[in-house]
Amino acid sequence: MILSVAGIDFSYNSTPVLRDLSFRLPAGSILALLGVNGAGKSTLLKCLNGILGVKAGTIHLGDNDILSLKPGEIARLFGYVPQGHFQYPLSVFDMVLLGRKPHLGWGPGRHDLEVVEHTLALLGLSRLAMRSVNRLSGGELQKVAIARALVQEPRVLLLDEPTSNLDLKNQLQIMELIKQAVSEQDLSAVVSVHDINLAFRYADYFLMLKDGGVHALTALDGITPEVIWEVYGVDVILTKVEGYTVVLPLQSPASGEQP
Repeated sequence: MILSVAGIDFSYNSTPVLRDLSFRLPAGSILALLGVNGAGKSTLLKCLNGILGVKAGTIHLGDNDILSLKPGEIARLFGYVPQGHFQYPLSVFDMVLLGRKPHLGWGPGRHDLEVVEHTLALLGLSRLAMRSVNRLSGGELQKVAIARALVQEPRVLLLDEPTSNLDLKNQLQIMELIKQAVSEQDLSAVVSVHDINLAFRYADYFLMLKDGGVHALTALDGITPEVIWEVYGVDVILTKVEGYTVVLPLQSPASGEQP
């Protein structure tokens, strides 16, 4: 399914946050949302799955008009992983099982339990199934959050800074899990990322936000030092290391300087 967003606007009270924003994303692809703090990355994710109501524009996933769907219907199409950690005294298994809610009738059936068991195994969480989520590390918690989204059996994953506050090893593990799920299940993923180098390593396309609009929508070969300067206000060079494109800042922007 192609995720198609056309001309959406969103404001908090009278303050515009997203303006005439459009993009298309094919299945099997990862789109990285890039931009400074406050550029609208988290807001865009919440608009895509109906948490926030857009003021104008359309959102379609295949033939589905997302803006006309009920929350439960949207939850069968979009799996959302917000920022922050769980604060519930539930086991890992039960926390992930909550992701099946859009598919449940009176209660979970055998198929629901099998989906959870399979997903826990896929993400290497089976040994933690009965452990309280309050006793997990940051990396383990993030894997549980992704597992809960995956058991919704969505067509699109929406992830808000999934590697925030994780060490390097866990950052790579989380992004590998996302890439694997997208590839094996033919999903799309829209990922808000602060680490540009991590985005370059895993994403297929890049939506660079500035002042609530699309400053650039491109594959990796369309990103230049000039574009990064325009979005971030930082002078950089792009180089290759072991086949990966890497951003190297040449300066630190002055305090308070805006791009």
